[in-house]
Amino acid sequence: MQQRYVGNSGLRVSALSLGTMSWSGDTDEQDASEILRTFVDGGGKLIDTAASYSDGRAEAMIGTLLGDVVSRTEVCISTKAGMSTSDGRRTVDTSRNAMLTGLDASLARLGTDYVDIWFAQAWDGNVPLDETLSALEFALRSGRARYAGISNFNGWQSAKAAAVAGFPLVAAQAEYSLLQRKAEAELVPAVEDAGLGLMAWAPLGRGVLTGKYRGAIPADSRAARTDSAPYVEPYLEAQPSSVVEAVAMAAKGLGRTPLDVSLSWLLSQHGVATAIVGPRTPVQAKEIMAAQLTRLPPEIARALEDVSLPG
Repeated sequence: MQQRYVGNSGLRVSALSLGTMSWSGDTDEQDASEILRTFVDGGGKLIDTAASYSDGRAEAMIGTLLGDVVSRTEVCISTKAGMSTSDGRRTVDTSRNAMLTGLDASLARLGTDYVDIWFAQAWDGNVPLDETLSALEFALRSGRARYAGISNFNGWQSAKAAAVAGFPLVAAQAEYSLLQRKAEAELVPAVEDAGLGLMAWAPLGRGVLTGKYRGAIPADSRAARTDSAPYVEPYLEAQPSSVVEAVAMAAKGLGRTPLDVSLSWLLSQHGVATAIVGPRTPVQAKEIMAAQLTRLPPEIARALEDVSLPG
């Protein structure tokens, strides 16, 4: 798998990163072990997680697999702090105390003394930006993190953070796919100008771009469950469905899968350093790692962009 630099930094990660939001939830330890081994054997390098994923249990599961399934030196790890979820409600707190307390807890769960990239997971309008950035800088200076970044900031927030940080931010995380191109308006130009690499989450449109929802909702899918259906439902409407059909048609003509076409398009976009994929099962992981990830013919890419044009 291609290794790519993250923004203007010297950090190199795989074109696909392994997201772990489902770990210790939909994905048990046995499946996670197989997914991780498939990912690394296929050339994958970066594992992305967060303290908020399954209330820290996703990080703990990664910690149990390091050493037994893969060595710490085989992978890069990114994690995030500043957000928690309780009773279905999301709380954001990027104060220096919350961030650094969260980082130490993350390191303990992961069983490592540093992470490769540490992110502030969200913008917090109640906390001065300088305070949040001071936590990121302290993590770098103390060796707890090798690089720092921001997650789910919009364009002006990202530009401001990069401008006032006083130290290099290297990455920004945001949702980006053929079904969600909002990032192109302001965020992508902002992070490119600041020299940040974009790490795109939900690059398969929350699973919809694989085509598995065409015609029916699979019984074992997120859309079939009341707790996770709201996450998928916005992309099952008429306009997104037309994009899915166009992707399926392009894939058929190219002799490739819709998954491969969707990821290949995304990885060719300006500023994108890596696409964070989140397979819930070993079967899904193998399908993802089998993707060619080669640039689409220009006329195909233009057609997909026309049908998925934001607004």
